[in-house]
Amino acid sequence: MKRIIVLLLVNFMAAAVFAQSGSKVKWEYSAKKVADKKYEIRMVATVQTPWHIYSQKQSEDAIVLPTTIKFNNNPLVVLNGKPKEVGKLIDQFEKAVNARSRYYANKVEFVQTITLKSNVKTAVTGEIEFMVCDDKQCLPPDVAKFSIKL
Repeated sequence: MKRIIVLLLVNFMAAAVFAQSGSKVKWEYSAKKVADKKYEIRMVATVQTPWHIYSQKQSEDAIVLPTTIKFNNNPLVVLNGKPKEVGKLIDQFEKAVNARSRYYANKVEFVQTITLKSNVKTAVTGEIEFMVCDDKQCLPPDVAKFSIKL
């Protein structure tokens, strides 16, 4: 009997690991030089259907976790403004939580413009905290770490 309980517990834990939000979102990172010492950093989230990922900017009544991009300090890099979102933004009232939400389904790009202080090779590193939901449930917040070579 103990073996059956342990086996069921192990199977349940394995299923929980695979159900994390990271398995619902695939991240790709790139850098494109747009001028002398100026780059566009692109962080692209491809989201499995029927899931969606939340915008960085939420309405005041929203209760969801907005996507947050944190850049590690690099003395060679200057961040120009905040990351912009490129994709089809859905802004709707969600009855289940009685609040407005702003999110992206399928795909969204977060674009950060940066300037190098000098022409040297370096990397932009950091992490993206995000949460994915469908129309019935949300998965726990997840973190994707990134390192983008320039």
